[in-house]
Amino acid sequence: MKTDINFFSVGRRRALTIAATAGLVAAAAPVLARTDGPTEVAVEALMKQPELPDLVLGKPDAKVTIVEYASMTCGHCMQFHTKVLPELKTKYVDTGKVRLIFREFPLDPRAFAASMLARCAGGDKTLPLISALFETQADWAYVKENPTPKLFEIAKQAGFTQESFDKCLTDQALLDKLTAIRTRAAETFGVNATPAFFINGKRLTAPPTMEGFDTTLEPLLK
Repeated sequence: MKTDINFFSVGRRRALTIAATAGLVAAAAPVLARTDGPTEVAVEALMKQPELPDLVLGKPDAKVTIVEYASMTCGHCMQFHTKVLPELKTKYVDTGKVRLIFREFPLDPRAFAASMLARCAGGDKTLPLISALFETQADWAYVKENPTPKLFEIAKQAGFTQESFDKCLTDQALLDKLTAIRTRAAETFGVNATPAFFINGKRLTAPPTMEGFDTTLEPLLK
């Protein structure tokens, strides 16, 4: 599934308008990561992410680094974050074996809006807000009605006011940075759908289940 990023070039208030107007965009269908991109990318290039700080779980000296590209409106991404990540974190991240880096790959305008809110939350509020948005995905990502009230309701839990909410969703500089991250992932690393995982630079071709990660990670950790 591809997104026309130029859709956002019409002005500063477009992101907010898109989030607020249900009829402008269709809800994104769940997209499973395809594997027709490169099977391996240069780790040095993969680790360069100049626009925004990486969102990281785990120790910097972990033997294995997983880079995930995900869209906040992707059903398979939601399944990973709510069903697989908790066990993956307990077994590999919390034990210091694996570091997980989350990067945005928005598939549609609502995903851009959600990612912007998570980034605007800032500090130790960003990852919890991402988790909350995935857990409530069905309430705002796929609905035909205006998703803005639900997004604001979720964002308030991270300390947003109406003013800061509106300001975030009209932050053109932030939108441009997220767009650049997505563009680099597509053009340089061959990301074409979500979720996409790179493990020490090699693309995960196994299903993004706990069994799939076990099969891939265990040989690397011996």
